[in-house]
Amino acid sequence: MTRRLVIDGVEIGDEAPCYVIAEIGHNHQGDLAQCKRMFEVAKQAGANAVKLQKRDNRTLFTAALYDSAYENRNSYGPTYGAHREALEFGRDDYLELARHAAETGITLFATAFDIPSADFLADLDMPAFKIASGDIDNIPLLRHVAKLGKPMIVSTGGAEMDAVRRAHDLIMPINRQLCLMQCTSGYPPAFEELNLRVIETFRHDFPDAVVGLSSHDSGIAMALVGYVLGARVVEKHFTLNRAAKGTDNAFSLERPGLEKLVRDLGRARLALGDGIKRRLPSEAGPLKKMGKKLVASRPLPEGHVITAEDISVRSPNDGLSPRFFDELIGRRLVRAIAVDENITFADLGVTVLEPA
Repeated sequence: MTRRLVIDGVEIGDEAPCYVIAEIGHNHQGDLAQCKRMFEVAKQAGANAVKLQKRDNRTLFTAALYDSAYENRNSYGPTYGAHREALEFGRDDYLELARHAAETGITLFATAFDIPSADFLADLDMPAFKIASGDIDNIPLLRHVAKLGKPMIVSTGGAEMDAVRRAHDLIMPINRQLCLMQCTSGYPPAFEELNLRVIETFRHDFPDAVVGLSSHDSGIAMALVGYVLGARVVEKHFTLNRAAKGTDNAFSLERPGLEKLVRDLGRARLALGDGIKRRLPSEAGPLKKMGKKLVASRPLPEGHVITAEDISVRSPNDGLSPRFFDELIGRRLVRAIAVDENITFADLGVTVLEPA
């Protein structure tokens, strides 16, 4: 069964390069110019896409939560609602950001946290939709977004396997372009909580879905492990300054980290190879120097019957392989051989020998 989805003309699947999403979230701090700069830096670092988050705050949160006090070092307003609104981009902002992403040459899409936000993004013709971990059981949202017909990337942080299966089984009959992301919803989580082998479980249980990793840990190494285990979409939080205000910045990647991640994911794809063990061209020189051959350990006269003591194993590897050592013993020489001279099949009067 084929695992495949296409986002903004880029094919994603087992045989394609890893698709890297720079999750900006609200690390732009509500600053449109900063957000556009983040698009540019993410593109320069090699990311395929940048991702924002869209919330219809008035309908998403209860009045009590919206109006609750929110005074802390990461706050952008005195209440939680004011804080969230300060970080939210409107339609004109998204249109400008979409133009800038196109000019920059990077794909832009967003997480839809609610149905009004999904419709907002659909009206802008976003090329894909992200579903946050907190909505793995949000049947109305999953169904609504599936019907929009665009690729869906669904994070699974905090979910039991039954919830993942319900989401998969709901979406797939409506929309075949699905990526399930292993995710641990700690910010950041401990390494022992990453449970990367779930990637293998997803690949086994959902052979029709692309599998990815939304990695909230600090650093890039675990994303590489995820790729080796079968993740073909990797999402990492991205920032211009890890010391900046905001809860996500501290565990986000700055440009050097994102560059290394993209570079190493590309190297990992090449390095995995095809699984067929063979000698490669680059090995010829070193193995000639390091490898061994069979030579005479002392002068041997014509007609001599070879013993083990007559043979030495020495470098370089430009003669008969040591794998033929046992086959030489008991053979009679048809010519004399000097010390350190290669022993050949012709010296034994045969064309070829087969090792045991």
